[in-house]
Amino acid sequence: MAAEVGENTLENKLQILFSHEEQSVGIAENHDRQPLSLPGLIQKSIIHFYFCLDGSIVFEFGPHYSREILRQHNYFFYNPDKDLPFILKLSPGAKLVTLTISLESLHHLFVHDSLPFLKPENIRQKFYDEREIPSHLMVELNQLFNIRLGASAAKLYFQGKILELIALYFSEKRPDTEACPFLNDQDVVRKIRDAKDFLLKNMNQPPGLKALSKQVGLNEYQLKAGFKEIYGNTVFGYLLDHKLDQARVLLDSGKYQVAEVAYQIGYTNPSHFIAAFKKKFGVTPKKYLMAKE
Repeated sequence: MAAEVGENTLENKLQILFSHEEQSVGIAENHDRQPLSLPGLIQKSIIHFYFCLDGSIVFEFGPHYSREILRQHNYFFYNPDKDLPFILKLSPGAKLVTLTISLESLHHLFVHDSLPFLKPENIRQKFYDEREIPSHLMVELNQLFNIRLGASAAKLYFQGKILELIALYFSEKRPDTEACPFLNDQDVVRKIRDAKDFLLKNMNQPPGLKALSKQVGLNEYQLKAGFKEIYGNTVFGYLLDHKLDQARVLLDSGKYQVAEVAYQIGYTNPSHFIAAFKKKFGVTPKKYLMAKE
């Protein structure tokens, strides 16, 4: 099967950026003031990812069953038995990335026992997963809406992008409960995740470590050690990475100047933002924008 790049389907409402050998990546946006309905199909034995970057999206699997996916969340579907048609309803302003890959292709990328649905005993089982999209993955997904390449370069780019997105999706670190024994307590793990959510919701005026620990009902050691084990970073190192990833998303949108982005992510001094951005990405925000022109 020949690779197809930039093919438009569904009356240009869903754009398939690349499709080759049961791997594809596509994007959709609803610029209207009314919800947008699109036909969809979950093909059997094909793994489907739906990433909602903005707005909300509803999957209608018939008159009596539907599921909603909210901003910065994604669904993962796998059904080995039959195709599942559905209607996809995008709210005004919704942004969607779709990705598909065959089970066979995924087998070649991962050790069989590293993912639950790849284990032989689960190969005929239906699988469904819902996750929050981490900020670093949001950056990569948003790039799909702005990239402009010639046909040959686009083919290579999207082939690599599919692998990159899948790698990032399945790269979530599992806590080491031997190194950090209290992570065996699911209540502690839940509280650490609550701390992360509270931190991100208040990222422009983040609480101190003591206040954050009190907010979720943990002592400071539990929060610091558990957070580092689950998220691979210190509490405020994680927050800084998230803010700078958000800054890239805002810059990629082309809607904001550097100073505006700095203020939106909580910097009162744009020069401090510029220094932090350069330290993380190796280039100033201005040069980053110039490279995209």
